[in-house]
Amino acid sequence: MQLQKILLSVVAGVSVVSLGLASCTAQQNVEAQTEANTPTLTGQTETQAQAPTTQPQERPGDVPYVPTPQSVVDAMLKVANVGKNDVLYDLGSGDGRIVNTAAQRFGTRGVGIDISPERIQEANANAQQAGVSDRVKFVQQDLFKTDFSKATVVTLYLLPDINLKLRPILFKQLKPGTRIVSHAFDMGDWKPEKTLQVDGRTVYYWVIPEQVPANLRQ
Repeated sequence: MQLQKILLSVVAGVSVVSLGLASCTAQQNVEAQTEANTPTLTGQTETQAQAPTTQPQERPGDVPYVPTPQSVVDAMLKVANVGKNDVLYDLGSGDGRIVNTAAQRFGTRGVGIDISPERIQEANANAQQAGVSDRVKFVQQDLFKTDFSKATVVTLYLLPDINLKLRPILFKQLKPGTRIVSHAFDMGDWKPEKTLQVDGRTVYYWVIPEQVPANLRQ
């Protein structure tokens, strides 16, 4: 009888230990499964850092995307006498080549405005490749809703009707002495101070006057 009690105690003890071990193993398996299915904070941070900075395009663009040849870019920056103390705004910046070239060659701070998310992404990639991301930025925005009053130089490659629509906004926002350069298209009655021919293409150059003639304000 005493021997039976001892044996029963041993068996019961072994069962309790086995249950404990089984319970511990099961808990470890659940914890491991939970950890496997839970994203790490590092992973979340990387995902957030890689999130696109663009948004869906709010409306169709005003002009088709046609890049300005590099020779014309160089001439535009030269006629405007762009330097390291300038702030250049490119309205309709496309792949960012005007802003990025100015930053790379002259140390100019620049802002590119484009309504297309694809163009903004491309411009940012080109800025990074050129090593000028610290001096430029590209903003996905409607250029008719943009504040470019801090610009000392404005560059354009738009269309004649868009230039005319933009002209009173330029006069309203920009300080006297601000330089404006347009590839291919003029601004109607506002006669340019200089007109250049570069590889069969035309470049127009203006300076915002102290007093804007009444006929140019609309």
